[in-house]
Amino acid sequence: MANVKSTKKEEVRTETVEQVSSVEKFYNTYKKCIWGTVIAILVIGCAFLAYNKWVYGPACAEAQGQMYPAEQLFAQSNYETALNGDGNILGFTQIIDEYGAKAGKAVYMYAGVCELQLGNYEEALGYLRKYNGNDPVLAPRAKACEGDALVGLGEAHYAEAVKCYEKAASMKDNVFAANYLFKAGTVYEAMGNAAKALECYETVKEKYPQSVEAADIVKHIAGVKAVEE
Repeated sequence: MANVKSTKKEEVRTETVEQVSSVEKFYNTYKKCIWGTVIAILVIGCAFLAYNKWVYGPACAEAQGQMYPAEQLFAQSNYETALNGDGNILGFTQIIDEYGAKAGKAVYMYAGVCELQLGNYEEALGYLRKYNGNDPVLAPRAKACEGDALVGLGEAHYAEAVKCYEKAASMKDNVFAANYLFKAGTVYEAMGNAAKALECYETVKEKYPQSVEAADIVKHIAGVKAVEE
């Protein structure tokens, strides 16, 4: 029995030595490639950190500083100047051209809303569809504004518009969802789809009774039911 155990130990020891030898042989054969790869990874990592610290970070800070006056104009509903600037400050379009998303993802949403308010629906869609942020308020608003732009483009785009409104409402369960559902309902009515319009209005009534839209929602529900009858 002792001989069997001794034999097994010797076999394990032999296998271990062989494995170590195999690893050592592999390292000696490919050590130049291994160290070259390690050094390359370190160089790339250092370059990335340096770029973020000395190039990308300062560019983002500069872009955000340039964007502040445009945001102030936007808050004042001065959409034309906020979008295109006035020679003294940069507008959102110029900030996008110069800095892109370094100014923050919201720059596309701002530009899109400005175009929408100015009645430039195609341009609005172009900007809004580039916004890919996940802010709980801005993301649904951007999607709902896509719906507004599509409605502005005419009846042929109504079906796509209601999808935007419904998606916006589902992205965040807050008071703004009532507004998005209400818009979907009005477009469904315009499309002649009373059942879907009623579904939207009743959701507003049941889920968002404290919302502004809920105040007159009973009238809209009654109007749709009257059409169905």
